[in-house]
Amino acid sequence: MNEDMVIYLGRRTLEMAMLVSAPVLIVALVVGILTGMMQAVTSMRDMTTGMVLKLAAVGVTLILSASWALQVTKSFTIEIFNTMQTLGH
Repeated sequence: MNEDMVIYLGRRTLEMAMLVSAPVLIVALVVGILTGMMQAVTSMRDMTTGMVLKLAAVGVTLILSASWALQVTKSFTIEIFNTMQTLGH
């Protein structure tokens, strides 16, 4: 295994981590901004409202994107094991 392969695997791993976590992070960001704007407009200062809405949105996003994330992670794991097998020979 040379330096290029290590850099490739590290870069690919970071890309996969960002890809799998992106839906949840984007939903949390959008819901947080929208609830913050809603609270600013209505002068509501209750902090639990924003947190409850974010948790609910993140939970729904996790349920909806779990199968996709599992498929992406599975294909990446198979790719890594195939790479390890070719390097072993």
